[in-house]
Amino acid sequence: MRATGLNALVRHWEMTLFDNFELAPVSDAPRPARRVQRVLVLSVSAGSGHVRAAEAIAAHAGIDLPQLVLRHIDVLTLVPTLFRKVYSDLYLKLASGLPEAWGWLYRTTDHNATRGLAARLRRRVQRLCSARLFDAIAEFAPDAIVCTHFLPAEILGAARADGRLRCPLWVQVTDFDLHQLWVQEGVSGYAVANEELAYRLERLGVPPARILINGIPTMPGFAAPPDRHAAASALGLDPARLTVLMMGGGAGVGLAPDGVRTLLEQHPEVQLIVLAGRNAALLASLKPIEAAHPARLRAVGFTGDVHALMACADLAITKPGGLSTSECLVMGLPMLLVSPIPGQEERNAALLLQEGVALRADDPATLQFRLAKLLAERDTLSRMRARALALGRPQAAHDLLRRLGP
Repeated sequence: MRATGLNALVRHWEMTLFDNFELAPVSDAPRPARRVQRVLVLSVSAGSGHVRAAEAIAAHAGIDLPQLVLRHIDVLTLVPTLFRKVYSDLYLKLASGLPEAWGWLYRTTDHNATRGLAARLRRRVQRLCSARLFDAIAEFAPDAIVCTHFLPAEILGAARADGRLRCPLWVQVTDFDLHQLWVQEGVSGYAVANEELAYRLERLGVPPARILINGIPTMPGFAAPPDRHAAASALGLDPARLTVLMMGGGAGVGLAPDGVRTLLEQHPEVQLIVLAGRNAALLASLKPIEAAHPARLRAVGFTGDVHALMACADLAITKPGGLSTSECLVMGLPMLLVSPIPGQEERNAALLLQEGVALRADDPATLQFRLAKLLAERDTLSRMRARALALGRPQAAHDLLRRLGP
């Protein structure tokens, strides 16, 4: 789709959904003093990664720092249902159906975050959700706020810069890239995946004291997964057999039954776990293949036990999302990257290739070739595994919460 066509589409949504909405005045209620620190975590359910990062922060707080009172809010729950659906579906529809359009949007907003269709769309969201967001902040009275998406960071960074918000505001970047939208005036501190992103923030004028290199938050289960034998036995798989995990993100994007069937036929020594996420149609299409290969294939829908699936595996075939690849790093799981979305996933992939923890396949033939090569070269897999473990940061959420101060 051409950029002009995308502009017209978004403008149509704007006219249809937003023109009758007005932003209510924002109150600046004083925050009462509290002995127990209260942390508000704000995510946006456009893609699953931002929400998963917020959930990981909340989970670590409940286990590691029970003295904290933590609340997680998806900012899109504060806007009308129709707009929430449009906004959350826009990313998935562009990423899966028009990836080049998404790549264009990502690059355009990275170079010019204040003009164009994306800026208009964000401003409309802010008009819809700001009043309710500030009401929620006043009601909860947090001592600190953490944003795992740039949208609330943009709203609250401006509010903090002009004095409407007084508590510290932190941003947890959820990719291995630093898009311009993450960097906002008024933000107190940034939590990032690695030293390179910290350096880039410093070049943008952020003092080192306001930067935490903690990684990308993953759930506590990744720091203490079950052993391979127990995890494989629970799935009815052979723990001694070479195992490949295929993932397509929370929506199961990029997986295809024909590819699963081909992999099973060409690699009879392999047993396969396919994580279909919330893609019910994909899961249903995989069940007949599973029935035909009962000892070699497990098709799994959405689950909170991804760490147990990874504990069974020797290799992950996955899209390079920031959260899923961070989980692989923590588990020491080498990756074969497929179907990266232009934009953040392309840049995530570049970093993972550079660090020696992944290979990339851009078409089915290359996937089969590189998979066969990796499965035949166990020493290569071992080196990739060791490098992944060295890069993984299982305490990312814990370190961020500690930095905020219990």
